[in-house]
Amino acid sequence: FFLSPAVAEVRAQVQQEPLLETTEGTGINISCSHPKIQTSDYIYWYRQLPGRGPELLALTVKESKDLPDKSGRLWVSADRHSSALWLWRPRRGDAAVYYCALGD
Repeated sequence: FFLSPAVAEVRAQVQQEPLLETTEGTGINISCSHPKIQTSDYIYWYRQLPGRGPELLALTVKESKDLPDKSGRLWVSADRHSSALWLWRPRRGDAAVYYCALGD
């Protein structure tokens, strides 16, 4: 099938690992690369639990910040070309699909 350039460009905005594993209580770093980030772009991190819709975990322009429930931290590189979600002590209930995205 074919992708229009616009769709291909959007899909190339961010890159993430396909799968990460950890054990309960062992911290994990979920990274995201976004080398084509624009000046006005926000960095969004979502998670989607099985059978649920996506939920926004955190967003930022460039500042690293703790997650609202203090379960982890959103880290952003100085050049904003990458970000990462650190989960301090993940529990079994944190098993989910984690997404990063760019937008205004």
